[in-house]
Amino acid sequence: MLSSYAVTPGQHQLLEILVGFGIAGTGFGVILAIVGRAASAENRSLALGIATAAGSAGQVFGAPTAQALLNYFPWQTVFLIFAVTILAALFALPFLRSPTVATKAELEESLGTVLIRAFKDPSYTMIFLGFFSCGYQLAFITAHFPAFVTEKCGAIDPTGMLAGIGITSTSALGAVAISLIGLANIAGSIFSGWLGKRYTKKYLLAGIYVGRTIAAALFIMLPMTPTTVLLFSLVMGALWLATVPLTSGLVAHIYGLRYMGTLYGFVFLSHQIGSFLGVWLGGMMYDITGDYTLVWWIGVGVGAFSAIVHLPIREKPLLAQAV
Repeated sequence: MLSSYAVTPGQHQLLEILVGFGIAGTGFGVILAIVGRAASAENRSLALGIATAAGSAGQVFGAPTAQALLNYFPWQTVFLIFAVTILAALFALPFLRSPTVATKAELEESLGTVLIRAFKDPSYTMIFLGFFSCGYQLAFITAHFPAFVTEKCGAIDPTGMLAGIGITSTSALGAVAISLIGLANIAGSIFSGWLGKRYTKKYLLAGIYVGRTIAAALFIMLPMTPTTVLLFSLVMGALWLATVPLTSGLVAHIYGLRYMGTLYGFVFLSHQIGSFLGVWLGGMMYDITGDYTLVWWIGVGVGAFSAIVHLPIREKPLLAQAV
């Protein structure tokens, strides 16, 4: 609601602080903890994938919906419409209660004991460090990819397929690319959760980060055309949040369900630090150099680091490791 009235820098800063609190209270750290505790062990990875995919529906449908509403209402009214929609979600809260399927040993442990054990475990540190690149890459692409495409992409053929569906400028192509990433992410997240039921999660995560690294490196080395933009968006979208059900599932598997929300919350902190640096560094380097190339290569580097750092993780319940 503040969005519809914010006009001064101070109001906008307050708005972003409130948005941060809102995301923290309704984001993956909370939702996936509920889903993880409600699902059975054999279906947990897939359930986490479905929940992650649902989050992309807003990315796919939110922007077109906002654009359609702006054709009929001023932007202040559109913000209020979205605010009312978000408030309506409160009615779903009573249905989010779910009995935990934590073991007796997990229920007997205190939060402090679990946190100390996790913080001393090298595998937890590796999960924490590995999730950093996910946040860096996603936030950088979300914030700067449309501008990058607008500036660097080759011209769109006025007689081609894209022009035929109304995409006649590189700025429009950049916006479509973000929506395409969200669309591909729905399938990628569900498929990732399905794979997590059957294969070792740490190797799947390493493979996803390798895929991201290769895709980003090829994209920056090849001439940018509308075709490469669309192909990159599809590939990156399929790998976009595919890390989330596997990372949250890994935390639940190794450290148990009793305090999954807290433990995954600390891991997600690494993701958010990466997100901040991806957005901020992208803007800063562009202001200094007038180009995003260096920041892209940093993303390639941190992606490769994440692929490597997942390999030594001991994918075994921590209580069982101590036996």
